[in-house]
Amino acid sequence: MTRKFFGTDGIRGTANTEPMTPETALKVAMAVGECFHNGTHKHLVVIGKDTRLSGYMLEPALTAGFITMGMDVVLVGPLPTPAIAMLTRSLRADIGVVISASHNPYADNGIKLFGRDGYKLSDELETTIEQVLGKGPGRRAQPGELGRARRLDDAGGRYIEFVKQSFPRGLRLDGMRVVVDCAHGAAYKVAPTVFWELGAEVFSIGVAPDGLNINRDCGALAPGQMRQEVLARRADIGIALDGDADRLIVCDERGEILDGDQLMALIAIHLARGERLDGNALVATVMSNLGLERCLSGKGIELHRTAVGDRYVIEKMRSLGCNLGGEQSGHIILSDYATTGDGLIAALQVLAAIVETGKRASEVCRLFDPVPQLLRNVSASATESRSSRARCSRRSPRARLGSARHRRAAGDPQIRNRAGHSPDGARRGPGAVGKRRRRHLRGDPGGDGPYRVGRAG
Repeated sequence: MTRKFFGTDGIRGTANTEPMTPETALKVAMAVGECFHNGTHKHLVVIGKDTRLSGYMLEPALTAGFITMGMDVVLVGPLPTPAIAMLTRSLRADIGVVISASHNPYADNGIKLFGRDGYKLSDELETTIEQVLGKGPGRRAQPGELGRARRLDDAGGRYIEFVKQSFPRGLRLDGMRVVVDCAHGAAYKVAPTVFWELGAEVFSIGVAPDGLNINRDCGALAPGQMRQEVLARRADIGIALDGDADRLIVCDERGEILDGDQLMALIAIHLARGERLDGNALVATVMSNLGLERCLSGKGIELHRTAVGDRYVIEKMRSLGCNLGGEQSGHIILSDYATTGDGLIAALQVLAAIVETGKRASEVCRLFDPVPQLLRNVSASATESRSSRARCSRRSPRARLGSARHRRAAGDPQIRNRAGHSPDGARRGPGAVGKRRRRHLRGDPGGDGPYRVGRAG
């Protein structure tokens, strides 16, 4: 069945345009309520959001839909996506809902769903929800069985404590100067507090959301401002989150930008030294740099690759029994602590590695030289056939550049072509790929780093 609503990360689109309208949000909630109705107990739903203006439109629509189906709703307001996954488990809720379009601009919004175990829903369950959406729910609650809604005022504090539990006991961040860019997004209150409570001197930017400025020239997609602040403040490290704080990009004290591949290498090797890397392996996607694979191989660590999307990384992690996985874009999953990508938990593991070594971030965080990589978006028709995409693949310069990957997310009018240059079998030289990579490492917002990959997530 071709899916109309769900893409690689829930339902996403332009606010107040289908499918991101209050009418459709109401129907989605009712369909989800129908699919998750299980037994006679009072069902519970946790709803969180980021700081987009359209959240005020979608939140009450979703709430009304769940209440119509007889489900109670707990509203937690702006909080990171991983916080909703955690609260869904903590409150023994049946469903967790995040109203967010992650790293997209303010005009977009989305609906992400988590099961009672805190994991994103499977493709099969999302397909079932779409089927119910098409025909409408088979039941509604009787007047006396309607749900109720309430706010959870201490949700932020609960999440702060949850995140801090991932930092090794006995360690503190005393003496560290940390720049935190919250992208005017969901973590604008909780992220600075986490680092401050652990002893760091915190310099916060991107903490003044107005509903329209989320991810605008800031955060993990545009770390240039964070880099400048690190250099101006003479900070030890910079941490940039995206709008829903499920990914991060780091900057060392010299101003060098470190993407998810570098951070995953650091965390994997750090865990392996302590014999805490389950399966002695890391799960990443086909977009991760060849340099990461070579770096890990040199340390005896295996790299498993999946399709693009953190949900596929998590599925592979669970099937292989791994506790670390992620994406080049900065989604990093540490399953010992969380069920989805968590930028704050990942940042604390990076900081723990730095503190334990007693070295500077520049001496610890950059473990390999990336193979030059070019990522390009190519416009595609929404009705493009599989055969045309295959023809695109056959035209890829795989032999010359070393490797090529093609990705198209559901609902995305672009195909993303990623080519990696292998110095073992191709000419070196100051070509376009090398120039783009150097701009990326400087933190130039116009560079083609992994945080400049377009709108779909």
